[in-house]
Amino acid sequence: MAKTLVIAEKPSVGQDLARVLPGAFTKGEGFLDGPDHVVSWAVGHLVQLADPEEYDPKFKKWRMADLPIAPERFKLEVRDERSRKQMTVIKRQLGRDDVDLVVNACDAGREGELIFAYVYEKAGAKKPVQRLWLNSMTTQAIKEAFEHLRPAEELANLEAAARSRSEADWIVGMNATRAATIRLRSSFDGAVSLGRVQTPTLAILARREEEIRAFVPEPYWVVDATFAATGERVYEGRFHAGANPRIASADEATAIVEAARGQTGVITKLEKTTRKERAPLLYDLTTLQREANSRFGFSARRTLGAAQSLYEEHKALTYPRTSSRYLTGDMVPEIKPIARLVGERAEYRAGSEYVLGLDVLPLGRVVNDAKVEDHHAIIPTRAERHPVDKMKPDELKIYDLVVRRFLAVFHPEAVFENTRVETTVASHVFRTRGKVMLVPGWRGVYGEEADAERPAEDDEGREQRLPKLERDEQVDVRKVDLEEKVTQPPRRYSEGSLLAAMETAGKLVDEEELREAMKDSGIGTPATRAAIIERLLDVGYVEREARALVVTEKGINVIRFLGEHQLTSPGMTGDWERRLGRIERGEESRKSFMGDIVEFTRGTVEELDVKLKEVRVPRANLGPCPVCGRDIVENRKGFSCWSKEDPGCGFVIWKGKAGKTLNAAVAKELIEHGRTAKPVTGFKSRNGRSFRARLAIQQGEDEKWRVEFDEPWAREGAKPPEQEEGATDAASETAPAPAAAA
Repeated sequence: MAKTLVIAEKPSVGQDLARVLPGAFTKGEGFLDGPDHVVSWAVGHLVQLADPEEYDPKFKKWRMADLPIAPERFKLEVRDERSRKQMTVIKRQLGRDDVDLVVNACDAGREGELIFAYVYEKAGAKKPVQRLWLNSMTTQAIKEAFEHLRPAEELANLEAAARSRSEADWIVGMNATRAATIRLRSSFDGAVSLGRVQTPTLAILARREEEIRAFVPEPYWVVDATFAATGERVYEGRFHAGANPRIASADEATAIVEAARGQTGVITKLEKTTRKERAPLLYDLTTLQREANSRFGFSARRTLGAAQSLYEEHKALTYPRTSSRYLTGDMVPEIKPIARLVGERAEYRAGSEYVLGLDVLPLGRVVNDAKVEDHHAIIPTRAERHPVDKMKPDELKIYDLVVRRFLAVFHPEAVFENTRVETTVASHVFRTRGKVMLVPGWRGVYGEEADAERPAEDDEGREQRLPKLERDEQVDVRKVDLEEKVTQPPRRYSEGSLLAAMETAGKLVDEEELREAMKDSGIGTPATRAAIIERLLDVGYVEREARALVVTEKGINVIRFLGEHQLTSPGMTGDWERRLGRIERGEESRKSFMGDIVEFTRGTVEELDVKLKEVRVPRANLGPCPVCGRDIVENRKGFSCWSKEDPGCGFVIWKGKAGKTLNAAVAKELIEHGRTAKPVTGFKSRNGRSFRARLAIQQGEDEKWRVEFDEPWAREGAKPPEQEEGATDAASETAPAPAAAA
């Protein structure tokens, strides 16, 4: 009897599919065999594009004369030995005589399509293919998807876009990385990694870092007063000159304080306005990652991992790798049953009951078939139950975000009363802002109630809960003070704000609807942005410092050397992503796009060849050597007092420490003070603890020096001791004695 081979993306998904398919399955190594179906699986990407040397052995050497490398037909190779084992299993199942149909059950998106396409091609399979398209992993959703298998031809454009993305990244990344590394090998230790998507993302971060470094703080002053109307109706106000609360000099601020102190003021302006605030749209992956980063400090990868587990393992959320924030019309009958399911938990009950009580659901901002391509927004699933008791802490937080957003979107607007008061004292105007929530609306889903105070502080002054005041009423000045402040540089990007910038191709866009309109021009896709950020961290271009992403000297210099090259342009890369979307929709040919990619790469290689030929990384001078007094100068691998011209004493602080890189600022602090005042950015022990560094110099006949870290449990496999101070030889490096160094 003929069977159908089902190929899933992961073992867990394959097992879930087998549980729904009819009949009993027997377990084989890497597959499950049933009466009508055989289920096997990839383990992510089993197959990848082959390295250049697979086309010609000469490409083992990196030479500018061989660039660009642009194969007419790309070769595929199995990623590693673990992948080879499972690839052998799949190939064997594809070759079975009793298998006459193959079902692609990989994740229903561009990347899932690519995983299957590469496996199928590498196996040399020729059997007919149908597509299983899942938005949810519930039993009912799986049954319905198998009842409505799609012909593979329907997804041909999606596969074309997937292959184009993969090949474009290979061509641009492979050639640009080789060209830059060849020309900069004397300046950098290791390869200079460039890419179609990672480089413009790095450019966003590096240019912000340059703005921060160029920023010159300037002092300014503000004057705050406390006023009291009769009956102890007290409020605060901040001096404004027109619309500007900042005062340029201390003398001017002091004069205002003296003029207002002990005086009586008059409320010369009192305005009340009502503002309505709509519920935010449903989550796509990027907005979910941004929200989790803002609320919990989660990395984009951490959020994706939790959401993927909620989709695959717990069947509690719909497919997370989506770029849509809308539902399709056929989802409308599911809304109330889902609300009823989540309302079984006490914390969601009130929000659920409101939705269930609606005779007509407000669907105008929720349902839009035109804005859903592959997958609708992330929402809770319609399942028998959601196993909240089995969810891990990260999963619970992500689940809570999605459930509350789902309920909130069907609630009415929140209504606020905004009050603006101007109090004039001796011709000086003090402004006051008040804000009161009148109707919680959708904010009630988050536990916010009417009349709740919503304090906010900025240059305009504190947002406050105001007593009842009247225009032309006289008030006493109870207190008046000045405060010196300094202007602040632009903030470094967090993962949340970087995801927002990637979504809009580097443009700073706060308005939700406008961001939606720009999605087709973003850098990368919701499914790939987390990996892009992790790539920048892995290659040493970026480090995490609390929630901020800090660009390293290497990252800064790479973008500085590239200048205004198109490879650094978020707009251009965003346009390429838009074109990949057009290929998916059949509006543009794959051949045209790839032709432009090859031409761009050819021009890039030529430009990098010329531009980077004479480039040298500026080397920091860190001051006198603590041993011999000669200048410590940065070189490719460390900071030392010796060079080809001057052997010095052999003192060196190596850049490579515990798998990380010490930067010049840390090395200078070690040389000047012997230790760092703060934990070293990017260095963490296995249990997540930060630690400081210190420079240990042993004076004597066998003079040695080393960099040590405070936390002994940074050592591989070590357990935290009772005392936190100490040193670990495993994390330190000892330089050779001067005689050996010479």
